[in-house]
Amino acid sequence: MRAFFTDRFAIPVPPGHRFPVGKYRRLRERLLDEHVLHAAELFEPEPVCADELSRAHADDYVSRMLAGYMTDREMRRIGFPWSEALVERSCRSCGGTLAAARAALTDGIAVNLAGGTHHACYDHGEGFCVFNDTVVAARALQASGEARRILVVDLDVHQGNGTAEIAAGDETIYTFSMHGEGNYPVRKSVSDLDIALADATGDEDYLDALRMAWEKLAEFRADLVIYIAGADPYASDRLGRLALTKEGLRQRDEIVVAACRAAHIPLAVTLGGGYAQVLEDIVDIHLSTVHTAKRMGMA
Repeated sequence: MRAFFTDRFAIPVPPGHRFPVGKYRRLRERLLDEHVLHAAELFEPEPVCADELSRAHADDYVSRMLAGYMTDREMRRIGFPWSEALVERSCRSCGGTLAAARAALTDGIAVNLAGGTHHACYDHGEGFCVFNDTVVAARALQASGEARRILVVDLDVHQGNGTAEIAAGDETIYTFSMHGEGNYPVRKSVSDLDIALADATGDEDYLDALRMAWEKLAEFRADLVIYIAGADPYASDRLGRLALTKEGLRQRDEIVVAACRAAHIPLAVTLGGGYAQVLEDIVDIHLSTVHTAKRMGMA
C-alpha cells in the first residue's frame, strides 16, 4: 500500500503551541519500526500549484497566501504564523491527498499521513487549516478526468465546514460529516449529510450512527471516497468532547474500509486532527488507521 508523508516539511509553530506537530514524524517512525509499512511504500508528494489550489479557493486568497500578503488577523484565524515553510507544507499536504487519491484509483487504497484540513474555506483559512486538501484533490481528479463523483467521509470530531462550504451546490462532490454537535466551529456549514453527536457519545452509539449513515451514502455511487480519519473523537482528546475508545476508533475505520471494499470503491485515507494530552495516544490511533487500511484494503 502506498502512503505519502510530508513531515520533512515541518509546520513552524512557537513553543507551547497546542497543535501537535510532532505526531507526523513520530507516526512515520512507528509505522516503519512496527513493520506496518516498509520504506518502499513511503513516498514524498509533490506540492500542488496555484492553479490546482484555485479550483477550490478564491484566486485572491491563494495569491496572497503564497506571496505572504496575509494580515495578522487572517493568520490568527488560521492559528499559525505565516512563513514560507507553512506554505510549502500546506501545498505538500494537499499534494499528499491528491497523490493518495491517484494511488487509490490504481491500487484500491492509499493513505496520506497528513491532510484532513477541512476547515479551510473558499476565501480564508481557519482552525489550523490553510488550504482544503480534500476539495483541491477532488477537483484536480475531476479536471483530469480521472474521477467524476467523489464522496467525502469526514469523521474528524469537528465539522468539515470548509469542505461543505466550498462544495455546496456541487452535485459531483458529496460531503458527509459526523461530528460533535457542541464543538468547533460554532457556526457550521451545511454538508450533504451532517450527523451531530451529543457530548460524551461513546463507541456503541457512534458506530451505530455510522452504519446507518452508510446506507444513505451508498446511494451516491461514488468513483472515489476520501476519508478523513480524525483521532480526536477519542475520549481523552483535549478538544474532542466525545468518548470513543481506541478500540471504537479501530472499528470505525473497519466500517469505512469494509464498506468501500464491498462496493469496489477506491479509498484515499487522510488523518485529520488529534489533540490528546499524550502524543503517543494520537499516534496510536493514526497508526491503527493505517494498519486497518493496509490489512483490510489490500487483502
